[in-house]
Amino acid sequence: MKFTSNALFAALTLALLAVLAGCASKGSGSYVVLLREPDGNLGKVLVQSAQGEQVLTEVFKGTALDGTREPFFVLQEQLQRDFGAALAARPTLPEQFLLYFEAGGSELTAQSKADLQLVLQRTRARSSPDISVIGHTDTTGPAPANQALALRRATAIATQLRQLGLQNALIAVESHGESNLLVRTPDETAEPRNRRVEITIR
Repeated sequence: MKFTSNALFAALTLALLAVLAGCASKGSGSYVVLLREPDGNLGKVLVQSAQGEQVLTEVFKGTALDGTREPFFVLQEQLQRDFGAALAARPTLPEQFLLYFEAGGSELTAQSKADLQLVLQRTRARSSPDISVIGHTDTTGPAPANQALALRRATAIATQLRQLGLQNALIAVESHGESNLLVRTPDETAEPRNRRVEITIR
């Protein structure tokens, strides 16, 4: 038996499919079901064995593990009955946020100050959050100064998160300076979207 996928289909989803495939039964045999990725994208799965081959391209379509059965729709009730335990056991996927800064310092924009509350809310929803805060700048000014500025930005956000109640969360702080631009620009270009921190919550 062989599973393959297109390049857009997440490895995590494939791993889930492998788990689900091993524990469910449809009629007289086990089967696999195509589900959407957490971001809403839908890939495809090729189920292949010496006995047959089927391609799943529609959400909630399933097929036998040996590829001998034409794809069939799996109702939500059947999905929960066969795969409920495996679906409930899926790990919570990381979430990412971008917060932006006013030029030249570590003061968040008004919108990003409001967005910080969402970061706080999503972090509190996890039992043992692990947070990464990476600071960035645009290309105005010397690269060493931007490296230091990006670190100040990341540190300032980590400090705010702790002050807002995340004292016990593990927060890693890092600076990329101007080396990892969100929007590619020439040197000495003021680009608001590059003045940011990237926050990842795991």
